[in-house]
Amino acid sequence: MDFLELARSRYSERRFDPRPIEQEKLDRILEAGRIVPTACNYQPQRFYVLRSRQALDTLKHVTRFHYNAPVMILVCYDADTVWHNPGDRLLGDYNSGEQDASIAATTMMYEAEELGVHTIWIRGFDALAVREAYALPEHIVPVMMLGLGYPTEQSKPHAWHFSRIPLEAMAVEL
Repeated sequence: MDFLELARSRYSERRFDPRPIEQEKLDRILEAGRIVPTACNYQPQRFYVLRSRQALDTLKHVTRFHYNAPVMILVCYDADTVWHNPGDRLLGDYNSGEQDASIAATTMMYEAEELGVHTIWIRGFDALAVREAYALPEHIVPVMMLGLGYPTEQSKPHAWHFSRIPLEAMAVEL
């Protein structure tokens, strides 16, 4: 399958089967997030794998958007490692942390799809509550969670998945 076909077929899974993900697949998914391009190659992305009963139960206290995924990757960045652009007059002291973590998460999402593992991108949580719940260091900033697992027989894309604005509405040549 070529990349555009893979990207078109991938959808946010909301009905996960409870069976575990094989370690070799999880390792490939994490590797995909490790090797991504980051600003100045500073590599601030950090991944916390949540799959123990305790870790997943804790998750249910910080977000209702867990969809009973058997594995959750908490994607963060290390604020002490990010690239800064203090000269950005619009954004102030811009740092690349969220950008770098998002590139990693997206790459892991597509690697998972390639391996037959479904995903859902989750940002419905309070980052401070997540940091506190998992006792993360103060310099670690939670960006998003990537739910991973296999689909159930009832799995299907949400109707919104097929709604796309035309390319002309988002791509403009200057």
